[in-house]
Amino acid sequence: MSPSAVIADRTLTRRIAALALPALVVLAAEPLYVLVDTAVVGHLGRVQLAAVAVGGTVMSLAVWFGTLMAYGTTGRAARRFGAGDRTAAVAEGVQASWLALLTGVLLVVLAQLFAGPLAHALASDPEAAEAAAGWLRIAVLGAPGLLLAAAGNGWMRGVQDTRRPLYFVLGANVLSAVLCPLLVYPAGWGLTGSAVANVVAQSLSGGLFLWALVRERAPLRPVPAVIGNQLILGRDLLIRGAAFQACWLSATAVAARFGVAAVGAHQIALQLWFFAALALDAVAIAAQSLVGAALGAGDDRAAREVARRVTVVGGIAGLAFAVLAAAGADVIPGLFTGDRAVHDQAAVVWPWFVGMLPFAGVVYALDGVMIGAGDVGYLRTMTLVGALGGFLPLIWLAYAFGWGLPGVWAGLAVFTLVRLVALLVRWRGSRWAVLGVTR
Repeated sequence: MSPSAVIADRTLTRRIAALALPALVVLAAEPLYVLVDTAVVGHLGRVQLAAVAVGGTVMSLAVWFGTLMAYGTTGRAARRFGAGDRTAAVAEGVQASWLALLTGVLLVVLAQLFAGPLAHALASDPEAAEAAAGWLRIAVLGAPGLLLAAAGNGWMRGVQDTRRPLYFVLGANVLSAVLCPLLVYPAGWGLTGSAVANVVAQSLSGGLFLWALVRERAPLRPVPAVIGNQLILGRDLLIRGAAFQACWLSATAVAARFGVAAVGAHQIALQLWFFAALALDAVAIAAQSLVGAALGAGDDRAAREVARRVTVVGGIAGLAFAVLAAAGADVIPGLFTGDRAVHDQAAVVWPWFVGMLPFAGVVYALDGVMIGAGDVGYLRTMTLVGALGGFLPLIWLAYAFGWGLPGVWAGLAVFTLVRLVALLVRWRGSRWAVLGVTR
């Protein structure tokens, strides 16, 4: 490799890191705040803790919508930014913000109407269900802000600005983490204080992104045609996300049929898998931004080089997680429980968990490449193929033939392998790299 090529290679790696590291903090801010909120409410009693668990499960739907909105907006804005039209990139953010606001208001209305039935369907204890419904009716008022923040993250990542989202999201969540215990205990608001703190964090964050959008001086009127195109992209991401949810829920349901110890070990490994996915998603976000910009600029070679580089970075990151997980095999389960039977089951799962991580790093990176390229229809189809043709049949066979947790995690491995092969095949071809400001 020539000296100039080495310099270019290092520059691209630094650019990926400059986008990925702030994105990682933003991705981690909300889960960390949820942990603080859970710890604060947990000291009120088991009913209140159950209420937050049930209400939080429903609110996670809004978080899911927000993630889809952010991912869909990033690629579209990045293409326009790469073409040298920052105004058009910001305009994508304007339309995404209208969509976010409308969706958020709809969620508020639906929650006021159906919070009670939903809470009673999810919670067997009537007292916990009533408490959950009350918490949800207040907490959902933050949904418009949460979705506005997601749209803001999307267009800012598209114009390769990850510094301001870091300040907006982290600042709002830190304020709310301080406010939550104050409202719950000294103010005496109890569970209501937790809900209000959630609303403050999400509304403040959404307001800051909205303020940044207004300062761009872009036209703010809604354009139904653009919103419609964003909905089509969101539809494919939504179907893909639903396939993931079906897989995780089915895996937990099957694991539970092998006993309490088995489902406990499965839950520990699965939550660690989600944590690793959170970190690896930061690389995917960098890929979305850089690939979209390169394709928007009409630079096929740059897009392919970004794809190659983020794949390498993703694989290295996945390998690093695998090494850490392998080194902590005898320690990590003990951080979650002292139950010896759960530890024994975790030992069965651990080789599967560790072995999948390097491949998952590549998969998440290439997911980001394809989302940045707007090739979400292919992602949707391949995810459905992996879920319906590999994962779901295999785990239910594991239940039918009593294969235990190895069967469940073999299903997860097949799901990951199918996606890996499909993404590598697509990556090596040319159909994903469509040049221009639109796909």
